[in-house]
This record gives sequence, C-alpha cells and structure tokens, in this order.
Amino acid sequence: MKHLLSISDLSREEIVGLMDEADRFREALEGREIKKLPTLRGRTIYSLFYENSTRTRSSFETAGKWMSADVINLSASSSSVKKGESLKDTALTLASIGADAIVMRHPSSGAAQLVADWIGENGYPTAVINAGDGSHQHPTQALLDAVTIRQRIGDIEGKKVLIVGDVLHSRVVRSNVDLLSTLGADVTLVAPPTLLPYGVENWPVRTSHDFDAEIADADVVMMLRVQQERMQGGFFPSHREYATLYGLSKARAASMKEGAIIMHPGPMLRGMEINHAVADYDNAAVLQQVNNGVHLRMAVLFTLLATDGAIHD
Repeated sequence: MKHLLSISDLSREEIVGLMDEADRFREALEGREIKKLPTLRGRTIYSLFYENSTRTRSSFETAGKWMSADVINLSASSSSVKKGESLKDTALTLASIGADAIVMRHPSSGAAQLVADWIGENGYPTAVINAGDGSHQHPTQALLDAVTIRQRIGDIEGKKVLIVGDVLHSRVVRSNVDLLSTLGADVTLVAPPTLLPYGVENWPVRTSHDFDAEIADADVVMMLRVQQERMQGGFFPSHREYATLYGLSKARAASMKEGAIIMHPGPMLRGMEINHAVADYDNAAVLQQVNNGVHLRMAVLFTLLATDGAIHD
C-alpha cells in the first residue's frame, strides 16, 4: 500500500524527486493550449473533504483532470456523513467502489493514517493522500512551498526561513519544518508565546518572539493565518496588537534584504497577518505557490498511481 501521509515519512531523495517531478510537469504543460496528458487515464480519484478548502481541493482536482483521471468530489455536508456514517465506513465504501486514490482532509489529527490502516486491513489497493489532518500535517503544501522557494532563490540548503504567526494550530508549519530541516534550511519560528506549541524546543528550529529582530537577514518570510476557528479562549489581546507585533507591514517588508521572498499558504487575512498592499508586492510568491500546487499534486498522483516508486509503505 502506497500513501502520502506525512513529510516525516519521506527521505531527502524522495522529497527532491517529487519536486523534480513537479518541475517536469510544469515544463511539459508550459505553452500548451489544451492542458491534458494521458498519464492517469482510467484511474479514479476521490476527493473527500471534511473541512472547507479552495486551493488544495481545486488544485488536486485540476491535477487529476489534467492527467485524464476521473475525479469525484465528496464533501461531508453532501454525503452520508450527515446521516451519521463514520469515517471508516465512508472510506471503505469509496475503496470498495474502486477508488485508486482518496485525497482527504479532516479536522482530526491522524485521520489520514487511520484511513490508510483501515484500507490496508481490508485488502484494498487504494492510495491515501493527506490533504490536511487537524494541526498535524499538510505534506503537499510543504512540497509546493519548497518547489516555489527553489524556483525563486535556488538551493534551499543554508537559507534562512522565517515562519511567522499561529504556529500552534498550523499543520503547514509542522510539514514545512520537517521538509525544510531535511533539506538543510535554517528555520526560525516567530510567534507570541501563546501561539507556540508545547515541546517546540525539541523541534529542529529556533524560536523568537521578536519579528523585527529576525526579518532583516531572512531569505524567506512565510506568513501564517491566525486560525480563529481552532481557538478556544484568548491567545492575544486584540487583532490590532497582533497585527502590530506579528503582521508583515510595509515597513517590515521594506526591511527585507534584496532577493528575499514573501510566502503565504492561504487563505490570507489581509490587514491581519499581512498588509493589504504587501500581499501584492513583486517579491510575494503567493500566486506562484498556488500555481506550483497543481504541478506538485500532479507529481504526487503520478508517483503513487503510475509508477512503482513507493512514497510510504
């Protein structure tokens, strides 16, 4: 059984291999009026999302369709989940129908691993791709971020990457820390003490509460959305204070060194973690991240469904 569940399951060679494959898909489609490859013709991919999504869901669907797969979207709100069907029964139903892959997002950490285990125990060959599970992992986001960094500023090894904001609730951070540290980047997490997770001192990163002290020599500044939907209680006094201390303002953007880039996994809260105008600066790679997401997800689907190279057994 082959799956993509967590960046920590991948070796450096597998990470770079997926990044290289994404670049090959981008080059193959560049300039084509009709973006269609026969790579996954006859394959069926189910998209199973228990949380809202724009970028991840639409780019996975686009990736599958550009490779001629049949892509079927399911959301919890329009399926038998509304009638009380369990995650296990839903996943096994899709596998028994004949899903070659299930791309899933779920609010609970570890949900994708459970689905992969249930499918394996029942003998189905369905691949499971984790499109985000709670605050645990979002592997394809980290991979597309790495592709974007490499395109913009070259080799990732030795680069200083600042990740700023709601680290506590972010699956993007956990996947990016795993990936960037594997590729040799110098990662610093910048956040108020209340938004750093327990045990972060054991991660392969530095931590800081002072954005201004870190930004000047950063090669990459990756801003994070404040995930208010996962918050119960007060994590900072006010939105204004948060934006003042941890938002990417025009002044902070001006202090970035030449060639440094701004990133954001989306969705952006303009005026909160990033200034309205800064989000559209020339050194902001946000839309390039989105574009690379399609090619990276093509690479993942291709690797799992059309080759013998297992990402995770």
